[in-house]
Amino acid sequence: MSRARQPPLVTGISPNEGISWTKVTIRGENLGTGPTDLIGLTICGHNCLLTAEWMSASKIVCRVGQAKNDKGDIIVTTKSGGKGTSTVSFKLLKPEKIGILDQSAVWVDEMNYYDMRTDRNKGIPPLSLRPANPLGIEIDKGRFPQKDLETLFPGMSADFTSENFSAAWYLIENHSTTSFDQLKTAVVNLKKQANKKNEGSLAYVKGGLSTFFEAQDALSAIHQKLEADGTEKVEGSMTQKLENVLNRASNTADTLFQEVLGRKDKADSTRNALNVLQRFKFLFNLPLNIERNIQKGDYDVVINDYEKAKSLFGKTEVQVFKKYYAEVETRIEALRELLLDKLLETPSTLHDQKRYIRYLSDLHAPGDPAWQCIGAQHQWILQLMHNCKESYVKEQKGKDIFFPMLDLDSDVRPPPIGHLSQTASLKRGSSFQSGRDDAWRYKAPQQVVFVEKLTKLVVSQLPNFWKLWISYVNGSLFSETAEKSGQMERSKKNARQRQNDFKKMIQEVMHSLVKLIRGALLPFSLREGESRQYGGWEMKSELSGQWLTHVIQTVRLSSESLTALEIPNDMLQIIQDLILDLRVRCIIVTLQHTAEDIKRLAEKEDWVVDNEGLTSLPSQFEQCIIHSLQSLKTVLDCKPGEASVFQQQKTQEDVCQLSIGIMQVFIDCLEQLSTKPDGDIDTAHLSVDVSSPDLFGSIHEDSSLSSEQRLLIALSNCRYLERHTFLNIAEHFEKHGFQGVEKITQVSMESLKELDQRLFEMYIEFKADPIVGSLEPGIYAGYFDWKDCLVPAGVRNYLKEALVNIIAVHAEVFTISKDLVPRVMSRVVEAVSEELSRLMQCVSSFSKNGALQARLEICALRDTVAIYLTPESNSSFKQALEALPQLSSGTDKKLLEELLNKFKSSMHLQLTCFQASSSAMMKT
Repeated sequence: MSRARQPPLVTGISPNEGISWTKVTIRGENLGTGPTDLIGLTICGHNCLLTAEWMSASKIVCRVGQAKNDKGDIIVTTKSGGKGTSTVSFKLLKPEKIGILDQSAVWVDEMNYYDMRTDRNKGIPPLSLRPANPLGIEIDKGRFPQKDLETLFPGMSADFTSENFSAAWYLIENHSTTSFDQLKTAVVNLKKQANKKNEGSLAYVKGGLSTFFEAQDALSAIHQKLEADGTEKVEGSMTQKLENVLNRASNTADTLFQEVLGRKDKADSTRNALNVLQRFKFLFNLPLNIERNIQKGDYDVVINDYEKAKSLFGKTEVQVFKKYYAEVETRIEALRELLLDKLLETPSTLHDQKRYIRYLSDLHAPGDPAWQCIGAQHQWILQLMHNCKESYVKEQKGKDIFFPMLDLDSDVRPPPIGHLSQTASLKRGSSFQSGRDDAWRYKAPQQVVFVEKLTKLVVSQLPNFWKLWISYVNGSLFSETAEKSGQMERSKKNARQRQNDFKKMIQEVMHSLVKLIRGALLPFSLREGESRQYGGWEMKSELSGQWLTHVIQTVRLSSESLTALEIPNDMLQIIQDLILDLRVRCIIVTLQHTAEDIKRLAEKEDWVVDNEGLTSLPSQFEQCIIHSLQSLKTVLDCKPGEASVFQQQKTQEDVCQLSIGIMQVFIDCLEQLSTKPDGDIDTAHLSVDVSSPDLFGSIHEDSSLSSEQRLLIALSNCRYLERHTFLNIAEHFEKHGFQGVEKITQVSMESLKELDQRLFEMYIEFKADPIVGSLEPGIYAGYFDWKDCLVPAGVRNYLKEALVNIIAVHAEVFTISKDLVPRVMSRVVEAVSEELSRLMQCVSSFSKNGALQARLEICALRDTVAIYLTPESNSSFKQALEALPQLSSGTDKKLLEELLNKFKSSMHLQLTCFQASSSAMMKT
């Protein structure tokens, strides 16, 4: 994320060298927007933030601290710009003791010095005002190396104000060439300075000499007068009176000056108290300032003031300071509790969490606030997930199970409803449109809405939770300044120790997410004890394949979002297992619903036959399968990290059985349609294509279809299914990755062939039996006897009637499907030839004319249906002819040929259909 401002850049510092606590002016660019924006300032690696005074965005004033490096950069850190850079450096000089009268390139404040702790100027003690030349003689600096002197006098100092003062070092350094006489003079000067200690009391006496002299003169005058009187009594009396006077004078003086002296002491005390208050007003005002800044939310200011007070008064022995510092600690403890409450408060943003953690770290809060925050967020996410489930379960029990999805937010992922309506809905042709209202596309079951909401909740909350942990691991929750390096190391150490705990937290969230979804969609996959915690849904009906496909897409998008966070794959594997189970369940449910839809295809058969003898039923069946597979395309496709849905043997077997079941359902549907009695046909539901040119003809034909015609249509459909539809469906199964397609095709083909054979036998039974049954009565009509009959005059009527019936069968089959004509006609001819052979073999004997008549009729029938002869029918005709006596004369053979030609000529029109079929059969 790009920052709002450029990083700070230091381009100048004045002065660019100096000793510790030198006041410097830093100039540059982007040095902050205000005092609170300045969060870091280091010179030569030392933190100078406590003494920094922000002037403007291009100027900062501070004092150099006691750094270890001789030369280093000036680094400014701000909230708005982050850590800056420097184009200049500062050189730290070794401090030297400079006397009051010594020459120096740096200005030395003679009367005041800077107090590092309180950031204030105060007067120096009188001891520091001693002259720089205590010996009072000329100083002659020697050229002895400083390092040699330090080696010669280890732990000592040449500073006469130091506790470790070494006179020898001082003399070698300052008076190495001084003469002995001058040193004697120096001794005299030292003695004079020592004698000055008594000058204070002597001056007090000198100032009152006149008073003492006056008192002495008065006493002398009194004494002389007493001597003149010569009376000792008077002397004693006067002496007593004088003492009384002096005592009264002293008491009076004390009384007069007592009030003045008391006011002076009180004023001095007040002045001292005011000075103390003025000098330490930072500490005395700090409790109130802390309260005000906490109310305003200026926690950074509070922390900075606390750090400053702690460094100045943390170890103080002054009772007043202790009292106020204890009050400060009380306020800070209350602030710690407040910040911890805010940190554990939910919901909160990641930015606020990091900010509160940093505040608590700066305040040295006990424990590990960052880990406490992680634990609180973990529990909060789990609580949100379970609350979401409970709310939707209660809604489901109180309302209808369908709810609009329009209230779902679309900021996390694209709206799925439009996609679902375009790709998951089945469009199975105009004759296969469901009667349901299309409004279902805009409504979703309660479980689907719940999964949408639950995944959105996890995807929106888990990233911040994961980023908080990453910040905890790499220590970025704390400032990158020198003081916080220890905190960063401790944080990294704690994170390494708690990696397993956090992994368990993520796994618990993932387990809860998966189990809640399973409870809503796959309740049978939960353990017995988990149903109450994660289930509770009312399963009135199982979700359709379309909604399961939508749920799979939702869970996949959630998995992709979590994978983008770089969460380890082993933690997300449970989601992949859920997706696999949902995909398997979606396939199973879709195939089951497809079987139910195919079962209802029987209601949609319109019996309108096209040029190939087919109805729309095979096409509808194929389209239903194709659209069902297309709706499963996104489910069958494997996304990155997903396993094949057919990797488990049980899934392969279940899908294979369901696919076989679908094919068998359609085969049963065909059988049901073809064997339904005439009276059971319901034409009210039939749909007719209004664009058909034979609209009214189709309606008429459909309403008068016989059972034989339905059998023919069913046979035609079976033939097309075997040669085209089932093979196309097998290709689609293979295209979509189905396993066991060969088994599906083989079993389906066998079942279809069995149905075809049953229907064919049924049709042959309907058509061939009447023809076969009419042969014997026709042969022996009029008491015909093969032993006693006239010379044949032509083919008798019974055979012509049989041929007419065969032609009728041919016409019926040809009307439905030309391709069925050879198969049906061949079987009818087999039946007729077999019956004719049986009848001929049952005749005990033939007369000459009877044998010729029988041979004529057998040959006429054989030659007429020659194109439909099969090995079986040929064998039957051969057996029939062998049962007849052979023609002995050429006259009989000639007569037989003439009669055959006469029959073919007279029946030419009727027999044309067999010739047309011949060309069609040859093409086939």
